[in-house]
Amino acid sequence: MALLTPEVHSYFDEATNAACYIVKDPSSTSCAIIDSIWNFDLASGQTNTEHADMLADDIIANGWQLDWIIETHVHADHLSAAPYLAQRFGAKIAIGSNINTVQKVFGKVFNAGTEFQMDGSQFDRLFEDGECFDIGNMSVQVMHTPGHTPACVTYIIGDAAFIGDTLFMPDFGTARADFPGGSAKDLYQSIQKILALPDQTRLFLCHDYKAPGRDAFCWQTTVADQKARNIHVGGQKTEDEFVSFRTARDAQLSMPKLIIPSIQVNMRAGNLPPADPDGSVYLKIPINKL
Repeated sequence: MALLTPEVHSYFDEATNAACYIVKDPSSTSCAIIDSIWNFDLASGQTNTEHADMLADDIIANGWQLDWIIETHVHADHLSAAPYLAQRFGAKIAIGSNINTVQKVFGKVFNAGTEFQMDGSQFDRLFEDGECFDIGNMSVQVMHTPGHTPACVTYIIGDAAFIGDTLFMPDFGTARADFPGGSAKDLYQSIQKILALPDQTRLFLCHDYKAPGRDAFCWQTTVADQKARNIHVGGQKTEDEFVSFRTARDAQLSMPKLIIPSIQVNMRAGNLPPADPDGSVYLKIPINKL
């Protein structure tokens, strides 16, 4: 029996090298947004909703109904626009159930205080591994794929899988695993779960950094292509080989430029930290903790 083919509309943001998606049920008007982007200028501390508005305009223009705003993980390289979009459309915000692990780790890093609940309650829904939910008439399977972070999940919808920061394009490899709570061993095992999907499964990525020699950004590939050509895990590389390589490579990487604002906001489901008594909102910079 042929797999369902959901409509996937992609939106790439070169400023953060991030891709987000509207995935729509072909048999109804229902849709979901995966990994939305809230524009943030680090130098000025200014935010704007230009990227989120682009998605919202398309939803309104096409007469679609936004049911869900879902995250593959707590992003370290861009801020989530989930609360803004949820308010506009009355949609629910969701993430994997291991978000509480990330909140406990980074709540301490940023000294978030006793008012910061580390139980995922900022989100409307926490998905367990193997759980299913619906976007219109489409069934979505949730598969926990930790490694990059403890809370990473993959959403499988028919012949499409939204895999977060696990795999990049085959010529660029895989995501890092050295953030607090990350694990190269877990990442390898999660990647094997993704590569066990049918070869024709379309894989939609969170990022692309345009590998040397490639002229265009790309953020869609297939299981078959990843198994054959991924420079980090293709060709049946062993777990030990991958862990050794990934650990050595991660030790040479600098932190993402937006990790400090991104984590503080995204661990709160896209909400800013509480305002000070004067009504102003501030982000903390932890010294020598990352």
